[in-house]
Amino acid sequence: MDNYVELLKLILPEFLVEHFDLVKTTKQAEIMHLYFEERNVVPIEHQDLILVAHGFHNETTIQDFPLRGNSVYLHVKRRRWLEKESRKLVQRDWELVAKGTRMTAEFASFLKEINRY
Repeated sequence: MDNYVELLKLILPEFLVEHFDLVKTTKQAEIMHLYFEERNVVPIEHQDLILVAHGFHNETTIQDFPLRGNSVYLHVKRRRWLEKESRKLVQRDWELVAKGTRMTAEFASFLKEINRY
């Protein structure tokens, strides 16, 4: 199983492989859609609090590197927790999308780099 995880880290953004579960895949013509949900693991910075899973934020769709001639769209649902005593929402601060784009930071950086040649 570890070999598959290492392979996925080469294909997908590493943070997705480490912190999210792939829950669904679809393919329509030459477009792949990969659906991810954040794992129910309390953020380290909030482990001293009593947190209860409280659903997900709205899904974010991000364009990523093409794979084998297919456009790839990552559909990511970030988790939120409710702090039991104060009833405040807690979430991780993910930098999922490159600023000013709808694609992963890695893909945006790649496109910016190849555009220089």
